[in-house]
Amino acid sequence: MSEVLEKMKSRRSIRKYKPDMVPQEILDQIIEAGLYAASGMGQQNTVIVQVTNMELRDKISSMNCEIGGWKEGFDPFYGAPAMMIVLAKKDWPNRVYDGSLVMGNLMLAAHDLGIGSCWIHRAKEEFETEWGKELLKSLGIKEEYEGIGHCALGYIDGDYPKTPERKVNRVFYVKED
Repeated sequence: MSEVLEKMKSRRSIRKYKPDMVPQEILDQIIEAGLYAASGMGQQNTVIVQVTNMELRDKISSMNCEIGGWKEGFDPFYGAPAMMIVLAKKDWPNRVYDGSLVMGNLMLAAHDLGIGSCWIHRAKEEFETEWGKELLKSLGIKEEYEGIGHCALGYIDGDYPKTPERKVNRVFYVKED
C-alpha cells in the first residue's frame, strides 16, 4: 500500500496536545498542502488564517466554547497551541465542499509531519459575528467569507489513537454484467 493511502487510513483526531508550539516551517508545509486542495472549477475560493498568537487563540476558544454551550473554561481546541481557520467566499456555491477538502489536506499533511490535528466546528458562527467580521477586515480580507472549520494543531500528548475497524455494508457496487 502506498504511504499516502497508509496515512489516510491511520490519521485520527487528536484531543490532547502538549503546549509546545509547532515550528513555522512545519506549519508552512501544512498550509501549502491546504492550498493545493481541489476546488470547484479550480477557483481556489478559500483562505486559511494561521493563529499562533495565544491571546487570539484563547479568545477564539472562548467564543467557540460559548457557541457550543459548554461551561466557561472548557477548551474546545483541547490545548492545541496552533490552529488554521479555513474560510470560503460566502457567495461561492461550492464553499463548504472546497473548504472541507482544504481541511482534509491540512489534517492529512499534519499527520504525515508528525503533528496531531482535529477538525473543530463553529467557525461559521464565529465569523458571522461582528467580532469575526472585524478580525477578517483587520487581516485585509475585505470580501464576505464563511467559516468552514478550524484545524487544531499541535504535538500529541499521550498515545496515538488506534484505528477502529471500519463498519460493514458501506460500499455498494453497480457493475457491468
